[in-house]
Amino acid sequence: MRPYETMMIFDVAVDAQDIQLALDRAIEAMKAAGGSPGKIDRWGKRTLAYEMNKRREGYYVIVEFSGEPATVVALDRHLTLAPEVLRHKILRLPEKGAAAKRLAAGAA
Repeated sequence: MRPYETMMIFDVAVDAQDIQLALDRAIEAMKAAGGSPGKIDRWGKRTLAYEMNKRREGYYVIVEFSGEPATVVALDRHLTLAPEVLRHKILRLPEKGAAAKRLAAGAA
């Protein structure tokens, strides 16, 4: 299983309860595809760098998870189709052990 992180920007015109329901559905889609969610960091309402879908603000949520590439494909499809999500980005995080090995090899 590989570590990933996804940032989701939700539409602030949607109620907070609907944002939570959309986040729960995204996590369920992740679990159904074989992923396991980790830390969920809610940044809250922030001003966007540029206008998206005629919105100037968005509700940011970052979710760390581990899974296989098929998990990422399923989550990406789910978030693309979710009407509450303005934008999302999924990144693969570096392996903790691999980063430490690279640093040790570079120092030697």
